[in-house]
Amino acid sequence: MDQSTSPTAPPEVTAPDTQSGDDAALLSQVAQRYDELRAAIGKVIIGQDDTVRALLAAIFAQGHVLVIGVPGLAKTLLVKTLARALGWSFKRVQFTPDMMPADIVGMELLHEHDGQREMRFVPGPIFANLILADEINRTPPKTQAALLEAMQEHTVTSLGKPHTLEQPFVVVATQNPIEQEGTYPLPEAQLDRFMFSLWIDYPSVAEEEQIVAETTAPRPTDVTPVFSKDDMLEYQALVKRIPVSKHVVSYAVALARATRPNDAAADDYVKRYVEWGAGPRAGQYLILGAKAMAALAGEPTVTAEHVRQVAPHVLRHRVLPNYNATGEGINAQQVVEHVLTSTAEPTYQ
Repeated sequence: MDQSTSPTAPPEVTAPDTQSGDDAALLSQVAQRYDELRAAIGKVIIGQDDTVRALLAAIFAQGHVLVIGVPGLAKTLLVKTLARALGWSFKRVQFTPDMMPADIVGMELLHEHDGQREMRFVPGPIFANLILADEINRTPPKTQAALLEAMQEHTVTSLGKPHTLEQPFVVVATQNPIEQEGTYPLPEAQLDRFMFSLWIDYPSVAEEEQIVAETTAPRPTDVTPVFSKDDMLEYQALVKRIPVSKHVVSYAVALARATRPNDAAADDYVKRYVEWGAGPRAGQYLILGAKAMAALAGEPTVTAEHVRQVAPHVLRHRVLPNYNATGEGINAQQVVEHVLTSTAEPTYQ
């Protein structure tokens, strides 16, 4: 991981000690809206309950998501359905090896008006509320970097002029773990910009039978927006206001530090199998993700259990196994599971 670079958390992240009565009412509303969103998505998406919950938690926390799964698991359909349920503008960008940064950011074009010629910025597909970056690892690093800059700064630059992206703004990127030929894997420092990485697995037998039966027959798939974009901005602000105790913050930091082989908190397993561990941004996203999980459940404060719920999504793309791990068939997921079981919650006298 790029631990030499100090992380840049969203500047509005705060954690006050108390919640107002208005916040308590809003928190109850968030839990209700979450149930409505999940039900709307369930009209189209069969199963994948854990993935849907984690994806919605990231949306409420204003975080970007990397979705990894083999073809045919409805990754694209899930994101399109989510955009319809949210009522957000949606753009899908299919990444290819010949794609240039201007293809997603936009470019300055010469326009003529009333006999005068001028350069005018034509926005690219990045100007939407929800972006699906399909197969992001199939495009060259300079194009990946243009997207990741927009994710981090919420602005794009064309010919030296900044252009602000409309809020809310969330990127969901996908990767196919099977095909590696002709791909440009995201560097670790760029992976660190994603709040969650979600691994979509094959459905269960019952779910797959339901998928085959229902998708090969007429099926109503009308999805209407559950609430407005202004409502979502209010909910996202509320998530950041949810209080978190020092105990929970210490636990999140302990988990992140336990993944670093050169840290005193690392045990022999991590020292043997990990090349690089998670940086400070992991702790930030553990807390933000835990706040979102608490909000979706209508709970007024964050617990260590909420941190554990999001820890696999936050940590596994930030842990880089070494050659020993590769030789013994140990992957990042197994390292994260070990860290979760071996790291105790902090105790205070």
